[in-house]
Amino acid sequence: MPAPHDMPRPSRRRILAAASAAAATASFAPLAPQKAVAATVGARGAAAATAGPRSALTAFPLADVRLLESPFLANMRRTCAYLLFVDPDRLLHTFRLNVGLPSTAEPCGGWEAPGIQLRGHTTGHLLSALAQAYAHTGDDAYGAKARSMVSVLAECQRAAPAAGYHQGYLSAFPESVFDQLEAGGKPWAPYYTLHKIMAGLLDSYELGGDQQALAVLLDMAAWVDARTAPLSAERMQSVLKVEFGGMNDVLARLHLVTGDAAHLRTARRFDHEELYAPLAAGRDELAGHHANTEIAKVVGAVPSYEATGERRYLDIAEHFWTTVVRDHSYAIGGNSDQELFGPPGEIVSRLSEVTCENCNSYNMLKLGRHLFLHRPSRSAYMDHYEWTLHNQMLGEQDPDSEHGFVTYYTGLWAGSERQPKGGLGSAPGSYSGDYDNFSCDHGSGLETHTKFADSIYFRTRNTRGPSLYVNLFIPSELRWRDTGVTIRQETGHPTTDRTRLTVTGGDARFTLRLRVPAWVADSGREPRLEVNGRRFPARLKPGTYAAVERHWRAGDTVELVLPRRPVWQAAPDNPQVKSLSYGPLVLAGEYGDTALATLPAIRPETLRPVSGSDTAFTALADGRRVSLRPFHEVHHQRYNVYWAVAPRPARERDIARYPFDEGAGTSAADRTRTFADATLAPGAVWTEADGVRSVSLDGQGAHIALPAGLPSGLDELTVSVRVRVDTLTASARVFDLGYHKSTYLFMAATTGARRARAALKIAGMEAEDVIDASGPLPVGRWVHVALTLGGGTGVLYLDGVEAGRNDAMVASPLLLGASTRNYLGRSQNTTHPYLHGAVRDFRLHNRALSASEAARLAAG
Repeated sequence: MPAPHDMPRPSRRRILAAASAAAATASFAPLAPQKAVAATVGARGAAAATAGPRSALTAFPLADVRLLESPFLANMRRTCAYLLFVDPDRLLHTFRLNVGLPSTAEPCGGWEAPGIQLRGHTTGHLLSALAQAYAHTGDDAYGAKARSMVSVLAECQRAAPAAGYHQGYLSAFPESVFDQLEAGGKPWAPYYTLHKIMAGLLDSYELGGDQQALAVLLDMAAWVDARTAPLSAERMQSVLKVEFGGMNDVLARLHLVTGDAAHLRTARRFDHEELYAPLAAGRDELAGHHANTEIAKVVGAVPSYEATGERRYLDIAEHFWTTVVRDHSYAIGGNSDQELFGPPGEIVSRLSEVTCENCNSYNMLKLGRHLFLHRPSRSAYMDHYEWTLHNQMLGEQDPDSEHGFVTYYTGLWAGSERQPKGGLGSAPGSYSGDYDNFSCDHGSGLETHTKFADSIYFRTRNTRGPSLYVNLFIPSELRWRDTGVTIRQETGHPTTDRTRLTVTGGDARFTLRLRVPAWVADSGREPRLEVNGRRFPARLKPGTYAAVERHWRAGDTVELVLPRRPVWQAAPDNPQVKSLSYGPLVLAGEYGDTALATLPAIRPETLRPVSGSDTAFTALADGRRVSLRPFHEVHHQRYNVYWAVAPRPARERDIARYPFDEGAGTSAADRTRTFADATLAPGAVWTEADGVRSVSLDGQGAHIALPAGLPSGLDELTVSVRVRVDTLTASARVFDLGYHKSTYLFMAATTGARRARAALKIAGMEAEDVIDASGPLPVGRWVHVALTLGGGTGVLYLDGVEAGRNDAMVASPLLLGASTRNYLGRSQNTTHPYLHGAVRDFRLHNRALSASEAARLAAG
C-alpha cells in the first residue's frame, strides 16, 4: 500500500474502465460492464490538456503534520475511538438489502434507519474520516476498516444489475428515487447522499491509496453521467432544486485526479444557475435559502475553476464567502437560523436555539481554506477559519463523551444549551449517539475532528524560494519533506498570547510566513516577533502574514506574541446588543440550569478578569455577577453570548414625526429630519376633511412604508399615531415595526377575541409580550393611540386614557434594534389583512410618557 504522499496516479486502464457510450444516448440505457478501452491520450496527458490554474499554495499531507497535546488532539482521540468502535456492518445493512444481498446486522436508527430516505450518507462520512485518521496516524486499523467497507460497497455495486438497477448504481435506497426526482418530485436529497459516498471513496483513494475505492467511484461517476446526460438543461436545473450536496465538487475533483473530461462534463451539469447567476453578478439573493444546501454548491466552484480556468467560478466562490462572512454570520463565525439564510445583517432579529448549523461551518471552512490556497494575500480567509474553528467547531463535541458526540446546531438565543437535534436519539446527557442519531452533523463531525492537522501549515508550490505558511497556532510538529526540515510548534494559544516555533531538524533557506490575525488590531498594542531571541525589526501588521526569510538551522526559534484585550462587538442590526471576545475567543456567560427569558442586560464597565485564569472574566448582568468563559469550554449548562447594553443618556425628544400633511405625492417627510421619507404604497391616497389631511388605506394592500432604522437604540419609548378604523378586521395592524413575523412591535385594531392589542416579540422568545385593551378600536372615528414601553412595563392609551397594561414585560424595546420593515396599516406576516381606514401624525418618542403626558399628547 503506497503512502498517501507518494501515491501514484491511477493507471490508464483504471481511468478509462468506467467509460460508457450510454452517456451520449438520448435515453438512460444500462451501462456496459467495465472494461479497458483504447484511448488516444493517457491519464497524464489528459490531465495536462484539461488542467486549469493551480493554486499558489498547497497543503501538507496529513501524515506530515502531527498534533501535539491540545483540545484539538483530545477531540480527535474521542472521534477516532468512535471510528474504531462503530460496526460497519450495521451501516452497510441497507446497502446489502437494497441489492438483495443477505444481512443479519441490526439496523441503525436516526437518519440511517431503513425507512429514512437519507440512509447511506453516514457511510460516506465514515469513509472520509477513516481515510483522514489513517493518513494522519499511519494506524492501519483505520485503513483496514475503510478497505473492508469499500469491498462490501463494491460487492453491492456488482449486484446492482441483478437487483434491477443500472450498472454502477450504488446506494442504500432504490434507484427509482431518481425517477421521482427527475419527474419533478422532492425526495429527500438523493444526490446529496450519493455525494457523501462518492467523496468518501475519493478520500479513501487519495488519502488511503485504495485502488478499489477508485474503481467503485469511477463506476458511480459513469452512472451519474449516464443518468444526467439525457436530461435537458431545463430539467437538470429543476433537479438541482433538491439538495445535492457537493456533486459538482467531487466530480470536478475526480476530473483533476484522473484527467478524464467526462467527469468535468458531468460536474458542470450540477452548476445551479439559480444560485450561481446572482453571485456571479455580485448580488446577494440568499435570504430564504437553505444555507448548507447553497454552501456545498459553492464549495464545488473552486475545483471547477481549477479544472476549467473560468474566472466566473472563482468570482462566485469569493463573492459568496465574503457575503456570508460579512453579512450573514453570527459572533461565533457560524451562520443560519432554522437552517436558513436571512436578509443581510439580520442577526439579533434572528436569534434562536437553532442558529448556526454545524454542517454549514464545516463547509464554509472548506471553502475559505480552498480560496486561501489561491489567494494567500487574503489572510481574512484564515482569520475566519481560526475564529470559527475555535468558537464553533471545537465546541460542537461533547468533551465528556467517549465517542466524541457532536451537536447539530449551536444555539445563540439567551439561555441556549448544547443539545441533540430534536427527534433524533442520543446517549444519556450527550449530544448524539452511537447508532440512533446519524444526522448530517454527526457525519460531518467525524470529518471535522479527524482533519485538524490539514490547515495548520501550507507551503508554496515553487521549490525555488519556497515559503512556509503558519496559519493556525495549534501545538503540532511538521515534517517538511521537500526541505528536510522539521518544525515543532509549542503554544498555549489561544489561552495564552504567544506561540513558539523551533526548527528541530534539518536546514534550508525559505521564507517563514506567520499569520498576524486581524483581531490583534483591537488590542491597541503591537504584536511582537522574535527570531532566536532578537526582536524582528519590521512592523507587524494585523490582517497580514509576517515574512522572515533566512537560512534556517536546527535550534532556530521564532516566538510570536499576539496581544489581546476584551472587545465588545456590536451586532449589525442592533448596536446596543453586543458579544464579547478575547483574542479569537468568544466569551459566553455561564448560567447552569437557569433559564433565561430574554437577553440579559450587561454592564461592560464591570468586566473583571478572574485571578489565576488567562481567559475567564466576570461581569454584572441583570444585577448579578456572571462568570464568562471561552464559549467552546461551556458544556452541559445554559449559556449566553449576546448581551443587551444600555444606551448613553440622551435628551428627551421625538426621534421621528410624520404628520402626513403633505396632501400630494407618494412620500411623507420626517419633521425631525432624522429619518428618510415614508413611502405611500399603491392604494394609499391623500384625503382631507375639516382641514385635516391624512392618508387613507383601502384594506386591499394599501399601506405606508416607514424607513429602516426605527426604533434603534431605545430602552424606553412611546409610539403614537392617530387612526380611523373603517372596517374592523382581526390582526389588521395600525403599525408594525420589526424585521419579520418573529421580531416585531405591533398594534392591532382588534384580535379574534375583539380586543385591541399591542405586542412585542424578539425571535427566540417563547411568546410575545402582550398589552390588551378591553375591546377593539372604535370604528368610523379618529382615535389617538399611544403605546409606552420602559422599565419592564407596557401601557396602551386610547385618546389619552389607559386602556391596557402589562407590568411584566419580558423584552425591552432596546432589543428591536435598527428594524428594517416598518409599516403603518400592514403586518410583518403576509397572511394578515391590511388596515381599512386612515392614519396621520405618527410619532416615535425616546421616553415612556407618563399618563398625564399621554393625555396631553392625545389632546394636542
